[in-house]
Amino acid sequence: MRACRCPRKLDPVAFNMTPLPHPVLYSFRRCPYAMRARLALLASGQVCELREVVLTNKPQALMDASTKATVPVLVLTDGAVLDQSLDIMLWALGCHDPWQWLPTEGDLAEQMLQLVAQCDGDFKVQLDLYKYPGRFGLTDSTLAREQGSVFLSDLNARLTANPHLLGKSESLADVAIAPFVRQFAHTDATWFAAQAWPALQAWLGAFEASRLFQLAMTKFAPWQPGQTPALFPMTPPMQTLNAII
Repeated sequence: MRACRCPRKLDPVAFNMTPLPHPVLYSFRRCPYAMRARLALLASGQVCELREVVLTNKPQALMDASTKATVPVLVLTDGAVLDQSLDIMLWALGCHDPWQWLPTEGDLAEQMLQLVAQCDGDFKVQLDLYKYPGRFGLTDSTLAREQGSVFLSDLNARLTANPHLLGKSESLADVAIAPFVRQFAHTDATWFAAQAWPALQAWLGAFEASRLFQLAMTKFAPWQPGQTPALFPMTPPMQTLNAII
């Protein structure tokens, strides 16, 4: 399994930084990329300062931390920056993985990364075309929905054979992919419920009903410079994990 890409490190002098007591996570509650990062941070028990971003009015601190300027971005206590959601997940679980979401078998780890890559690649393209057709000059999103359904049908087949995407145990693949399936499903909930995907629908329903997801979706007010840090999770890590279990 690949390690997360080497993080860029901010110059503490150039950015007027003082040592951080906690990593700082720039996030947006409804973004599926940010959602998966929060889920992994919760599972690892890693406390962060969460800075909720208004995407139409991005704070300068976010743009200084990452030229990508999209969420999620995680600034570590030493100034290192991770600005890819999968890298944040791998970093968090590399620190602590109490539920063993990272497979130890090489073949299984490779399958996990390949499945997540399919989600982040072709499926995400079709999801965007389906959910936001006007952005792409489309008047009909039916074709995008049909093409995205190919990936969902594969997931349903996997979940018919096993309770989770890679077998009997939940893995990073389940948590990384579920937010995107959720977004696809909510684009037209009536249509999604009518599809012959009982295993996928049950898996998504269990994800949305989970205590982990509920904690990940805690609402935070938009961050303002100088405000009192908002910690995520708001309860100590062991209490959070015990509540989920």
